[in-house]
Amino acid sequence: MPDMTASLALTHLVPLAKELDKDKVTPGVLGFIVFAVMALAVWGLMKSMNRHMGKVDFKETPETEAEAPASSGAGGGSPAKG
Repeated sequence: MPDMTASLALTHLVPLAKELDKDKVTPGVLGFIVFAVMALAVWGLMKSMNRHMGKVDFKETPETEAEAPASSGAGGGSPAKG
């Protein structure tokens, strides 16, 4: 009997389908669900990114002379003028 109920349901839906304009395309419920899931995913990613960016320390640590001897220059004094 499941075959008969499916065909009966289709016969009731066919007149509704004929009333629709065939040139008009709508996303429907599935399109809304896909869009909503994508929007929630982007929202979650943005929240996660903000949390991770809050943990980043942008301040540089000052270099000590033991770490960077080449940065003092070969002359050791003031830069040459001229």
